[in-house]
Amino acid sequence: MITKRQSTFNGSDRFTIEAVLNGPFPRSRFSVSGSERTLRQRGKDPSITLGEERKQNIFLDKRGKWRISNPKKLSRKKGGSLRGRGWKYGSGFVDGVFPVLSPMAQQILKFVQRESDAAKIWASLDTLPPTHNLWDDLISISVQLRLNKHWDPIISVCEWILYKSSFHPDVLCYNLLIDAYGQKLQHKKAESVYLQLLEAHCIPTEDTYALLLRAYCTCGLLEKCEAVLTEMRKNGTPPGAVVYNAYMDGLLKGRNTVKAVEIFRRMKSDQCRPSTDTYTMMINLYGKANQSATALKVFDEMKTEKCKPNICTYTALVNAFARDGLCEKAEEIFEELQEAGHEPDVYAYNALMEAYSRAGFPFGSYEIFTLMQHMGCEPDTASYNIMVDAFGRAGLHEEAEAVFEELKQQGMTPTMKSHMLLLSAYSKAGNIPKCEFIMNQMHKSGLKPDTFALNSMLNAYGRVGRFEKMEEVLTAMENSRLEGDISTYNILINIYGRAGFLSRMEELFRSLVSRGLKADVVTWTSKMSAYARKKQYKRCLEIFEEMIDAGCYPDGGTAKVLLASCTTDEQIEQVTTVIRSMHKEARNVFDI
Repeated sequence: MITKRQSTFNGSDRFTIEAVLNGPFPRSRFSVSGSERTLRQRGKDPSITLGEERKQNIFLDKRGKWRISNPKKLSRKKGGSLRGRGWKYGSGFVDGVFPVLSPMAQQILKFVQRESDAAKIWASLDTLPPTHNLWDDLISISVQLRLNKHWDPIISVCEWILYKSSFHPDVLCYNLLIDAYGQKLQHKKAESVYLQLLEAHCIPTEDTYALLLRAYCTCGLLEKCEAVLTEMRKNGTPPGAVVYNAYMDGLLKGRNTVKAVEIFRRMKSDQCRPSTDTYTMMINLYGKANQSATALKVFDEMKTEKCKPNICTYTALVNAFARDGLCEKAEEIFEELQEAGHEPDVYAYNALMEAYSRAGFPFGSYEIFTLMQHMGCEPDTASYNIMVDAFGRAGLHEEAEAVFEELKQQGMTPTMKSHMLLLSAYSKAGNIPKCEFIMNQMHKSGLKPDTFALNSMLNAYGRVGRFEKMEEVLTAMENSRLEGDISTYNILINIYGRAGFLSRMEELFRSLVSRGLKADVVTWTSKMSAYARKKQYKRCLEIFEEMIDAGCYPDGGTAKVLLASCTTDEQIEQVTTVIRSMHKEARNVFDI
């Protein structure tokens, strides 16, 4: 049964209310099958029929446990109101339950999402009676908007509550507003809301400090972050895991990994027990730094401290091994994930596929891709991108294109990354016509090539010796808003060095400083390689010394190039001694 009611404000229709007998209740992200076997795998009672399941609404709470809930018990009349219940940092819901929107709330939500003028939103809200139900609706709407990362409507609604309404805001309203301003990098406004919270004699929660701290951290204001921690201690509220996690999260998003490690150490020295989220962030940090061994140490420490890993933790560790191409270790962790009672999701499968891709086993990736589908887990765009990359890395560009076409056949839209991975595959094969065709397709799709795409074109032209076309691409990059990165110049230095154009290579190398770029180990090794081909051993040693003086440490590729420049056993012995000593002196800033 559906009833309709229309409200008129200020002589014009602002909202059209359509009240449905039973409002929608969100289901979990896992598919629910009626088969007894699948139900048992998901930890549910197989005696529950599908009809009863719909009535009871099975969902996954914040602790990863399956729960059966009746929407009526979550109504706004009893236990469903978000009033005064605080804010769960890092989530868009309270106590594992998404807000249940009333028919009125659903219509207001549609209106504020559609209307960009805050003044019109305020004028419409002014016409509504200031009841308890309206308060519940507005807060539930704001939480729902946060789930969708719609920050401007949150600001419009919460500012109306603060400045125009007769409501007395609680801490949840202030927290939502601080969060929205922080996400929009408006730290001064976030700070202003915090001060208003204090002036209103509203007691800040740990989550208030976490959101304020992240707002500062995202803007790079680390001194203010430290001030927040100091104020917490002054107020008798020592920072807990929520605050430290927010600090670390902000640092990692700002790519300040060294400071994030420092905060992790400080957290433990302050006797604050790291949470599952803390360890997961650290595993991600080390994984992205290609330090899978250290990531595993963090994982082992986590289990020693009786902190239970969740599916995100296991996936982060699989990703860490994937980046190092250690597919066997990645598979071990994937199996451990299942033994712990977790059902692999698309992210876990993607991580394992990536491991086989990086290890150079594209058909291993394809086997996992097929297994994922067989197990009822639908691949996403990232899954297809991984397969395109896996075949492209192995030089199987036709297979890569077949996966790219299958992505489109499945009704998905290829992303910029999809095009770039296919472009990279044909670039490595030196297939210029295909590369140019893909670039044209990107333009037709409305996608603007980025630095990675243009780097692929540089590489493609360079491989076949079309230096004039390579210079045209470089000029186009310099004349556009796209700035070449260090990878751009590594490609150019490597290609000109291989071709024997040493003067052009040296010119590009010298230009790095003026471009605000710093030579990395690939840059130095590529330069050294040009002289190694001519067996200029002394010149290679000079470049090696310059590299060390610049604070850049050699890798395996550097050692091979140096050895290739040698012409006598004495030179080989000298190079071997130098490389060994350098590896002993090298220090890793990420070591725990």
